[in-house]
Amino acid sequence: MAREHPKLYSFVLVRNGSLVHERYFNETSAETPMDLRSATKSVMSLLIGIAIEEGLLSLDAKVYDYFPDWVPAQIPPAAEETTVRHLLTMTSGLHWQTGARLGERWIHRMHASKHWVKFILRLPVDPARRDAFLYRSPDSHLLSAILTRVSGMPAHEYAQAKLFAPLGIAGTAWRADPQGHTAGHIGLRLTARDMAKLGQLVLREGDWHGRRVVPAAWIRDAVRPHTEGLPGVGRYGYQWWSGAVGGQEAVFALGHGGQLIYVFPALDLVAVFTGDPDVRRWKHPRALLERYVLPGLTSGNLAACR
Repeated sequence: MAREHPKLYSFVLVRNGSLVHERYFNETSAETPMDLRSATKSVMSLLIGIAIEEGLLSLDAKVYDYFPDWVPAQIPPAAEETTVRHLLTMTSGLHWQTGARLGERWIHRMHASKHWVKFILRLPVDPARRDAFLYRSPDSHLLSAILTRVSGMPAHEYAQAKLFAPLGIAGTAWRADPQGHTAGHIGLRLTARDMAKLGQLVLREGDWHGRRVVPAAWIRDAVRPHTEGLPGVGRYGYQWWSGAVGGQEAVFALGHGGQLIYVFPALDLVAVFTGDPDVRRWKHPRALLERYVLPGLTSGNLAACR
């Protein structure tokens, strides 16, 4: 496995609620915080589901209404109609450029700006792109900023109280923008085991050993396809991807460099991969699932994964 994927950091497999396989590479361990990159977006979706259940916001809430002090004096009608649902499904229509490999040409401009949220709110909105999927990190970061407005705390603090603590996840780190908003699109650091806990939470539709952490209805809605997403990557729900892997239907969180949380409901299986987050190009570990893991489940032999 390591020879085929030299940039692989970790591989964790949970079946029927039990850890059945765990391997670490490149001087990492079970205690190493992994940079989730864009897999962070899927965690943000869970937080939004919790906030909606608490009555803090709704799917149809108008995005620009949350930032009356930051929006431009005049915004186009299309922008006024942007909702939380649009952000979750990446159908906001915000003018953005994304390549076939999910590379975002303007993301460094946003990160270099003094005010990420203002940068996003000043982007033009293309009415022709409204309701059409385009992978864009600004949608996810606005979700975090909205969560801060309605909860009175950064999304990281909200996550610690509402999501991480119930799962026994501690010692997390999460990047913030210049104004202190937790980055909604990148920057969360968790161990591979903690990533597996989140996958298990999704597999159990928000239940954690009898405690309701995320509404089951939200999990079901978040992981089902709301758009066709991108060919070769998957369909898209509320910040979660889905598609067939090795003939098995899966939902997954995906981040650059091979940060992946795979959930296979029919197999009662969670698979986590992490890799070097700083590579320009990376080899997708999906082939390892298709070649070794999924066939190994039917044969009862996971030795090939070592």
